[in-house]
Amino acid sequence: MKKFIVFTDLDGTLLDSKTYSFEEALPALALLKEKNIPLILCSSKTRAEVEHWRTLLENEDPFICENGGGVFIPKGYFAFDSGYPAEDAGDYILLRLGASYGHLRKVFKELVNEGFPVKGFGDMNAEEISGLTGLSLEESVMAKEREFDEPFIFAGSEEEKAKLFGAIKKRGLNYTQGRFFHLIGESDKGRAAAILIGLYKKASGEITTVALGDGVNDIPMLSLADHPVLVADRSGKYDERIKVASLILAPGPGPAGWRMAIMELIGKQFP
Repeated sequence: MKKFIVFTDLDGTLLDSKTYSFEEALPALALLKEKNIPLILCSSKTRAEVEHWRTLLENEDPFICENGGGVFIPKGYFAFDSGYPAEDAGDYILLRLGASYGHLRKVFKELVNEGFPVKGFGDMNAEEISGLTGLSLEESVMAKEREFDEPFIFAGSEEEKAKLFGAIKKRGLNYTQGRFFHLIGESDKGRAAAILIGLYKKASGEITTVALGDGVNDIPMLSLADHPVLVADRSGKYDERIKVASLILAPGPGPAGWRMAIMELIGKQFP
């Protein structure tokens, strides 16, 4: 049997989009632990935020933060060098794929000065972020500890949005969208996931990949997976912009849909 590897988004997928609870996913999480199946958290959240959730989930696998900007691999996790340019990041080896946050903020200020109606996390205090997201103040402070990605809100028309995206591209940067818009470099969740898939194949031979997400920024990750799973929102609707070959619709929203999809895809492999 091929080894399973699971990649998952957090907000709106493994975590409920309003309460940030993963309680409804607990049976599937227990199955992954029992079968020693790696669970790779792949989120737009910062390193500090993902580490917080890794602690709560008792997760010890590599993780991907800020829409693929950084891949963090626990030291000694693989019995070989990754083969990629790496940095020492405390308990981890960091594979840096994203643009520097300093550069992103410089470009973002240029966009503001050009009159685009945008406001980034770097322009907000923790109280503002908490009000926008429903995060606690402590979690909102962690959400500001950014390294590779600038989330922002946009208050303009569709015409202005098109001009904004053009201005971003003109500067050699990219954008994506989850709960917020994000200003990013050349990184995305798919590029980061592909690196880890290669490392797992080197360690274990052939593998089967499952990826679960709910938003546009998950498309690159979903497109790579053998079993891409789209999770519904709280109202039971699926993002119609996400069109990926062999896409599986989770039979429910958020962590409940996550649980059912995992139990269907993986649980039946281990009677």
